[in-house]
Amino acid sequence: MVRPQKRTFPTEIPNWIGGKELPAASGKLFDKLNPADGEILCRAARSDEKDIARAVKAARKVQPVWANTPAVQRGMLLHDIVLGLKARQQEVAQVVAAETGKSLKDALGETGGAIALGLFYASEGQRLYGRTTTSGTPNKYAMTVRQPVGVAGLIVAANTPIANVAWKVFPALVCGNAAILKAAEDTPVTAWIFGEIARLSGLPAGLLNIIQGYGEEAGAALVKNPGVDLISFTGSTAVGRQIAGIAGERMAKVSLELGGKNPMVVCDDADLENAAKWVLLSAFSNAGQRCAAASRIIIFSSVYDKFRRNLVERAAKLKVGTADSDDFGPVINGEQLSNILGTVARARRAGAKILTGGKRLTDPAHRNGFYIAPTLIENAAPDSEISTSELFGPVACLYRARDFQEALELANNSPYGLTACIHTQNFNRALEFSHKVQAGVAVVNAGTYGSEPHMPFGGVKNSGNGWREPGTEALDVYSELKDIYINIQPETA
Repeated sequence: MVRPQKRTFPTEIPNWIGGKELPAASGKLFDKLNPADGEILCRAARSDEKDIARAVKAARKVQPVWANTPAVQRGMLLHDIVLGLKARQQEVAQVVAAETGKSLKDALGETGGAIALGLFYASEGQRLYGRTTTSGTPNKYAMTVRQPVGVAGLIVAANTPIANVAWKVFPALVCGNAAILKAAEDTPVTAWIFGEIARLSGLPAGLLNIIQGYGEEAGAALVKNPGVDLISFTGSTAVGRQIAGIAGERMAKVSLELGGKNPMVVCDDADLENAAKWVLLSAFSNAGQRCAAASRIIIFSSVYDKFRRNLVERAAKLKVGTADSDDFGPVINGEQLSNILGTVARARRAGAKILTGGKRLTDPAHRNGFYIAPTLIENAAPDSEISTSELFGPVACLYRARDFQEALELANNSPYGLTACIHTQNFNRALEFSHKVQAGVAVVNAGTYGSEPHMPFGGVKNSGNGWREPGTEALDVYSELKDIYINIQPETA
């Protein structure tokens, strides 16, 4: 069940600062555990404000030169990084699998997604469009151009580590910024190997600095540092609020992609087999560790009992482990495991019914890792903790709805608004839901996840602060628009 890992990386993971591998200034390290077996996988630099200061100095030194490099040339250099990533796709995927506990098959797919995203943004070096438009004044021409923000602080989550790194690094660099990436503490090796690929591909030293460490030590120092012009953060809503407050005090630009409690509506005319397939994938793939996971399954009353039986039967057959034949692996760490199980236990005490799962797997194949059985719950109140809190694990709750209107109201009865999905054969329902659901992404007859590189992603309410990444919309995050007015004197021509 737990496959042996071939080591392709150092036992101690350093920072990348100014093109060099450096330990933390303090000399401290922290342990990174393998979530599949609980054993120490490696140790990583436990950085603090001193390391952030060194990274900011290196970034600010080189950024003006990079900004003056034509965007087409910046894109070509990023293309070289993509080729380096593609050449080492198998190795990178092995690192991702080792750090997260997901199967090598899933890790390869994720790495392929990072490559596709890198190709998209490398090409954007040829399309950093501004606008040329008309003026209301004679002999006056108006246009806009894009300019870099400066130094971008990038803070990523561990759930899809190489995709998350690519999601922020590529658009930040193509827009002419220098970047300081705060690696997720649960996936330090993924960030390190990306930094190595970037260096070997010829990225100038200091343009991409990668800092290891804990959020409250290294991440907080990055947010506070006045030399960082932009913070782009993916993670929990609670931490996002803190970042917005701290960075806002110094008027730094802030992009927040936060949590979700995403609804999937199953109507009475849905293809129930297809809907069940997508519920299980959306709720349980990647161990439910997606901001776009489906955790609220809203089912029309007329098909509720039939659909519930089907879901429970299918969920009980899911295989949990790290092999390519398994459906999902462990959650990322022991703290997350405890938080999920604690929330499920409180829901049970409050009257919710556990239909399947709801427990840690403790058989010999799983007992040392951070595995949770696929969990389906019913009778949870829509305003209860488990209905309104993002768990980031393989847990979903089922709810009854009399009709479309009640289903839509339940879907919108959430502090979050990231993604949503409806399963129906009715075109009118599908279109009405797509327009009326309070979410940044609406899907018909598939899952709640599956963003593509060329499309904007983000949410409303507590799921974000209005920015969208990736797609060309991410260029708005990582660049500033400048108006330029040119006045001419035709009589002197």
